[in-house]
Amino acid sequence: MRKLLLLWFVIAVSVQVDLFAQAITVTARIDSATILIGNQTRLSFEISQQPKQLVITPVFTDTIIGGLELVEPGKADTVDSPDGHLLVTQRYTVTAFEDSLLYIPPYPFVVNGDTVWSKSLSLKVIQPYQIDTTSSQVADIKPVLNAPFYWMGFFRVVLLVLLIVIIVVLSIYLIRKLIQRKPVFTKTAPEIVLPPYELAIQKLNQIKQQKLWQQNRAKEYHTELTDVLREYIEKTFGIPGLEMTSEDIIANLNHLRFESKTAYTALQQILKLADLVKFAKWNPIPQENELSLSNAYLFVNETKIEEEKSDTEEEKDDLTK
Repeated sequence: MRKLLLLWFVIAVSVQVDLFAQAITVTARIDSATILIGNQTRLSFEISQQPKQLVITPVFTDTIIGGLELVEPGKADTVDSPDGHLLVTQRYTVTAFEDSLLYIPPYPFVVNGDTVWSKSLSLKVIQPYQIDTTSSQVADIKPVLNAPFYWMGFFRVVLLVLLIVIIVVLSIYLIRKLIQRKPVFTKTAPEIVLPPYELAIQKLNQIKQQKLWQQNRAKEYHTELTDVLREYIEKTFGIPGLEMTSEDIIANLNHLRFESKTAYTALQQILKLADLVKFAKWNPIPQENELSLSNAYLFVNETKIEEEKSDTEEEKDDLTK
């Protein structure tokens, strides 16, 4: 009899151990117990089970409960725990659109015909601002708000427009240059300034080639001749020869009587004859016209000032020697 009782005790203990080994635990959590209308939170179920156990979990479609909508069904994450169990976590993203306190009831989880229930939860949904539902008056349309004027923004727009205009103008200029096949930037040669005596000789040669007095244009001939000498005198001796009378020029160049009497006498002849032709309607003979031109050459050659040669010209002269 004692053996039979001992056998029944061993069988009962084995059954209890087996049932305990097959039991599971379910933990329900919610990330935030309070949300604003339209915001989202996460509802989680954590299941601790044996590796080979088949657990039947709740199935949700569009809503968890009335007022609590399912946004995204979560995927199950499985992690091995140190005691040999599996931790399976099922997460659901939920939201609500009504100001209320939602009650999330316990949900069943079935394994081998046994049911384990999760704990209940609550979720407070808050309206972020108050809506007056008692007033029936329709408010007037609010006027359009005037945006403040920002000078910095205005200057930025102006600078941007100017930059665009400059780019467009420069692009048109470059395109035209490319079409005409002309260089964009042309290098201008430096202007050659002739010494006063070389310029005077050059102009006297032009007067000689024009042959004005031979065409009965004696007044024009003597006017151009004296203008060349007046300009030469102004640049060489530093007196306003173009604005002075013939007598004033002769008086200011009186020192030439001692330095170059020939040049002084030649200038006197040219200026006196030119005044007679221009103001007394004198008709000079051919020899007088020729003499004035010859004396002009003589005066320039006798009074010319030799300018110092530049370093470049001196080097060229040294090479040619």
